[in-house]
Amino acid sequence: MVWIGIVLYPGVQMSAALGIADLFNVAIRLTDPHLFALNGLGVCHVRAHEDGAAVEVIETAVQDEPIGDHKFSVLILPPSLDAPINAKEAAPVARWLADRHAEGSVLASVCSGAFLLGETGLLTGRTVTTHWMYADHFRSRFSDTAVDTDRLIIDGGDIISAGGLMAWTDLGLKLVARFLGPAVMAQTARVMLLDPPGREQRNYSGFVPRLTHGDSSILKAQHFLQANEGRAVRLDALVEVAGLEERTFLRRFQKATGLTATDYAQRLRIAKAQELLQFSQDSVEKISWAVGYADPGAFRKIFIRIVGLSPTVYRRKFHA
Repeated sequence: MVWIGIVLYPGVQMSAALGIADLFNVAIRLTDPHLFALNGLGVCHVRAHEDGAAVEVIETAVQDEPIGDHKFSVLILPPSLDAPINAKEAAPVARWLADRHAEGSVLASVCSGAFLLGETGLLTGRTVTTHWMYADHFRSRFSDTAVDTDRLIIDGGDIISAGGLMAWTDLGLKLVARFLGPAVMAQTARVMLLDPPGREQRNYSGFVPRLTHGDSSILKAQHFLQANEGRAVRLDALVEVAGLEERTFLRRFQKATGLTATDYAQRLRIAKAQELLQFSQDSVEKISWAVGYADPGAFRKIFIRIVGLSPTVYRRKFHA
């Protein structure tokens, strides 16, 4: 029996915690009984108390076999609608999770659940994802962990992280494929009207620049770029606004923002293009010119590199 535990921690989004269990329940019902007898799957909700002990709260999917002393194959940390859990509240849950990981449990987080995962101390030197709006907050709190919010799921084997609030559907389907097979996963996705795993978070995210880095000279350049929406701003103008020598400016800009000045400007321009594609009827060519690209072909290539979709597909998917 493969046991999956859904962890109920302070502030957890209960609709996601229950929804994940429902997804596995659907997958189990779609599984061939003979296959299920060989590779059964049980799902339950668990809660860690202040003393670090976990207790079973709700058991779903397999009612006739209590979890007893079985070990969890996977422990899932759902998202939260509140601010990310603080270190004090996370401590007892994090200790229990670290102990279960040492026993062989895979730990998986969704959205802000990554902050609880970070408190286990198991993310040092790893790359994880979380909601793109939390990227800077996560970096400041766990500086020894790399964050890639372009990706919706990062599977490190024993640690899995998924992006935004609804990414629990992608994580759930990925685990269904792992334990019950890709055919059951595909059928579950069809029944629940879900896209199979493969989306990228960058299709949905906007550009959120880092502004809390504390480098006032670079901040001036960022405000200057924002005012011009990244269009036709020469390096010498940025250097002058920042009051720095060119080499110093380039080094400090990348350190403060995580991007080169060129890439930063491009992301500002593409963010404006995303807005126009969503809310205007202008042609792609006209939008290309409006955000500072004289060559629509070059605009399309840069848009795909940053967003992961072509401008036409992006408009079809997100036009208001």
